[in-house]
Amino acid sequence: MAKDTKERILATALEMFSRNGYVGTNIRELTAALGLVKSSMYKHFESKEAIWNALLDEMIAYYGVRFGSAENLPPVPDSLEGLVEMTMRLVNFTVHDEKIVMTRKVLAIEQFRDERANMLASKHFLTGLTEMFTPVFAGMMDKGLIKRDDPGMLAFAYTAPISALIHQCDREPEHAEEAIARAEAFSRHFIKVYGMQSA
Repeated sequence: MAKDTKERILATALEMFSRNGYVGTNIRELTAALGLVKSSMYKHFESKEAIWNALLDEMIAYYGVRFGSAENLPPVPDSLEGLVEMTMRLVNFTVHDEKIVMTRKVLAIEQFRDERANMLASKHFLTGLTEMFTPVFAGMMDKGLIKRDDPGMLAFAYTAPISALIHQCDREPEHAEEAIARAEAFSRHFIKVYGMQSA
């Protein structure tokens, strides 16, 4: 029961922080949204800062397991089409998973206030994607699927435009399907440029 309450607190905090930011959400509003009193809240978390840090820990774990990371790499595709399929699976997940969308919004809002949010925003929006795709491209080179080049630079060149399109989905959800289609078109353009003709 206590675990369920903790999970409810974190889920509601994520929702409220993604809408109003950390500073714009107070404990009174959070407890009211949960139907709790402050004393009940403090049985689980000693402060709003403790909720914030627990939420960031949960975000990192959730994202790492479901999306991937430098520590949890996706398998190297066996074909050029496999790269497109893997990319679109990740794009669709990150655009449509409500928890991931709210996490991105929280990081976007809080990156200029909180040092840890700043670090996570950089990792999730740029450096982590490059780190994740660098060994993917190195592996595809070893398999003879794409031209030999600097895999880190290829990973950066590949993931930055796709990340920008994902952020467009957050800002303009009414254009999400168009942005997803552009991400797929970009992936196919990339393999047309860098793919080996025989692959």
